Amino acid sequence: MTSVDESLALIKRGADEILVEDELIEKLKSGQPLRIKAGFDPTAPDLHLGHTVLVNKLRQFQDLGHHVIFLIGDFTGMIGDPTGKNVTRKPLTRDEVLENAKTYKAQIFKILDPEKTEVAFNSTWMNELGAAGMIELASQLTVARMLERDDFEKRYKGNQPIAIHEFLYPLVQGYDSVALKADVELGGTDQKFNLLMGRELQKHYGQSPQVVLTMPLLEGLDGVQKMSKSLGNYVGIEEAPGIMFSKIVSMPDSLMWRYFELLSFRPMSEVEALKASVDQGANPRDIKIELAREIIARFHGEEAAANAHKSAGNRLADGELPEDLPEVEIDFDGAAEAPIVAVLNRSDLANNSAQAKDMLKREAVKVDGKVVPAGAMLPPGTYVIQAGKKRFARVTVK
Repeated sequence: MTSVDESLALIKRGADEILVEDELIEKLKSGQPLRIKAGFDPTAPDLHLGHTVLVNKLRQFQDLGHHVIFLIGDFTGMIGDPTGKNVTRKPLTRDEVLENAKTYKAQIFKILDPEKTEVAFNSTWMNELGAAGMIELASQLTVARMLERDDFEKRYKGNQPIAIHEFLYPLVQGYDSVALKADVELGGTDQKFNLLMGRELQKHYGQSPQVVLTMPLLEGLDGVQKMSKSLGNYVGIEEAPGIMFSKIVSMPDSLMWRYFELLSFRPMSEVEALKASVDQGANPRDIKIELAREIIARFHGEEAAANAHKSAGNRLADGELPEDLPEVEIDFDGAAEAPIVAVLNRSDLANNSAQAKDMLKREAVKVDGKVVPAGAMLPPGTYVIQAGKKRFARVTVK
């Protein structure tokens, strides 16, 4: 069995804050499986690595033997989470929420053990609560207390409108903890007010208050702003392996240890060993490749992870590929294979066959990052081809 100290060390890995840590220790000492809750509003049908920070922590709780509840906020999704917004978020329709929720299960079960995961929808109890129950729930909080929330306070002082229904969101999220009898709730640092609401409402309803564990918001690939699809600094968990590989390996070196702590399942002792290897002269890109392969294997399998660098065009071979990489299609009329000399010539990677042969002789031609001989034959497929130092193209041989 894992000791309390060992459990606490894993739970605290990457965490921003635990409220209240002494209460968590007492719950762990009981030896009973705890009910661990994290809620996700289905505001978009696909997840990125920033979303998985919480899911990874849920998996760690599973590995420690606790009961994990993945809560899909199909009811709160129709309210719209106001967290961090300076304007009222447009509520989703019921159909939009349900459509987005469909893909969530398939995506999270690439991380969580489906046999040990309870998937819940908060419409189950909120639809039963009714208008009278909602009014009773709303009576538990004053407007002054609600305005203590940083984003609400800023909007109020800035004369930005706050819709009444936005005040309901923290109350409903808090009531979710009552309905699920949560022992621990996870959330991002921007969710702290809502998470603490769960503690207060559980006390009101005679339950032991949940422990709140906040996780940091993962920085995007720019290393500055939080990961977001709208900012383009994200890695989607359903993106192609080659795209994931290229994005992760091209991140700033200064960011990779943050990603290892929050996204990798390697023990921290191994991460520290990797840090030491870089201090001793190891290439940081090699370390990022290891991270990329671990993450790709999680979502696409080991084989895809092993070959992701090929579909990425092996950007590491001779530096980064140009962003405007030319796309070329060459039709060899269904031939089983095409001579590399002809491919170079017809894709304008060589001025003529003589130049193509000369580059091949000098070992200056690479296909998917590997040097190819003069007699190489390419079967139908798509390849990133480099001819010399400056000529690149993504070539499809048909």
